[in-house]
Amino acid sequence: MSKFIKNSIMVVIGNAVLAFGISVFAVPSNLIIGGASGIGLIVTHYVPISYASVVFIFNMLMLVLGLVVMGKKFALGTIVSSFVFPFFLSFFSNLTYFQNITNDLLLSAIYSGLLIGLGVGIVLRIGYSTGGMDIPPIIINKKTGISIAVAMNVLDTIILIGQFPFTNMEGILYGILTVLISTIVLDKIIVLGESNLELFIISSKHEEIAEVIFNEIGRGCTYINVTTGYFHNDQKAVMSVISKRQYAKMNEVILDIDPTAFIISSEIHSVKGRGFTLPNIEMTRDHI
Repeated sequence: MSKFIKNSIMVVIGNAVLAFGISVFAVPSNLIIGGASGIGLIVTHYVPISYASVVFIFNMLMLVLGLVVMGKKFALGTIVSSFVFPFFLSFFSNLTYFQNITNDLLLSAIYSGLLIGLGVGIVLRIGYSTGGMDIPPIIINKKTGISIAVAMNVLDTIILIGQFPFTNMEGILYGILTVLISTIVLDKIIVLGESNLELFIISSKHEEIAEVIFNEIGRGCTYINVTTGYFHNDQKAVMSVISKRQYAKMNEVILDIDPTAFIISSEIHSVKGRGFTLPNIEMTRDHI
């Protein structure tokens, strides 16, 4: 239960940040936006109703659709967002102080993109959904096999195009900038704090290198059988995952052992296991 409460709090925070970015920066500056909020802006242009109300109605319809098609477990993961997001949209929209923070379109585009990406990223990072337009792509994927990313991009593009008739060219151009910024921030938030380096080391002194990794770096490693291309020598390579701050020391100790070692490093995300998401074990020679 404690995990559910913690996740629910994070969902509320994420939706508050998302709603703040839309209500305070995007909407007052007439920037085009995607998702359920974009649908809300389209409807309210033709129908005298608040866009927060449109978003709430749309979220409820999508929640019922998700419940019918995807089941109870899926609906539980989106129910919090479906209620709190429209609430925060209405709350921030009615606070006049926040409606005049800036008249600069560039600042509005940048900050709305940052906040939208941050808000959605917080929610998706814990495995929940922001509801609304997250649901149709998932259903389309289940029924047709079309990837969620493709379906989401197509639907968002349609929503953005739907705002063209009543949005000036600056709003369209800056709105596209907002979408790009939010996408970049979203990607960064989802993997925030989970970026590590994978090292692949080919050396005839692999046993000495493994000992140093255990004893001086405090990480584990794995032997991989390799055959060199030029001399066709069968030997072992060492694969290890380390944090970025350990890279300089790791590189130094490896080259001290074997200046001719072939070292490949690449950035990886979401490492699970001992030393990362599980406690370390006492490193001994038996664990090599």
